[in-house]
Amino acid sequence: MYFNIKHQERYSRGELLLRSLLGGIYIAIPHGFLLMFVGLAGQVLSFISFWVLLFTGSYPQSFYEFQVNLIKWNMRVNASLFNLIDGYPEFGLSGDNENIELDVPYPENLSRGHALLKALFGAFYCALPHVFVLYFRILGTAIISFIAFWVVLFTGEYPKGMFNFQVGTLRWSLRLNLYLGFLTDKYPPFSGAILDDEMPPSKGSLHVTGENTAE
Repeated sequence: MYFNIKHQERYSRGELLLRSLLGGIYIAIPHGFLLMFVGLAGQVLSFISFWVLLFTGSYPQSFYEFQVNLIKWNMRVNASLFNLIDGYPEFGLSGDNENIELDVPYPENLSRGHALLKALFGAFYCALPHVFVLYFRILGTAIISFIAFWVVLFTGEYPKGMFNFQVGTLRWSLRLNLYLGFLTDKYPPFSGAILDDEMPPSKGSLHVTGENTAE
């Protein structure tokens, strides 16, 4: 898995104010409404995929692509509401953003035992400890987001360290969702940094490679 968001050299102060004051109305509500229904479809596919995985050791590829595209949609909305990118997030599973890079290679084989373990005990050994730590990180993210708002408003620049921390929070939650959603067998680390084995997509990828490393 590789996830990154390109740090813009300059940010629009007008868009920043518009998102901060009205983003909940013109971004969160329409996207959230559609994502609620598409997300329900994703849960149904995840349930079906679990049983397919349990009997075959493989996650249906078309279902896998649906889930990854759903995650990309969510990431576009979150990045916008966190003021990490300018511009309005595209709707739909086929939408994209040149500043957001997400590459989740399809695994040919997944562990059946691991899938069963996650289904029965994933909430205890994975979700609970991660959610507990992420709770405090998200609090920190909210404080940093508030400070960054004023910095961008007065300077037009998003402090790189603050930006990296925000992206790292999204990356952490993404890894957790991939693991609990049976899309990978790799246990998520307690970190938002890009790992050594997480490489950006090849040059032939449809996504643009970002340059920052979030901690």
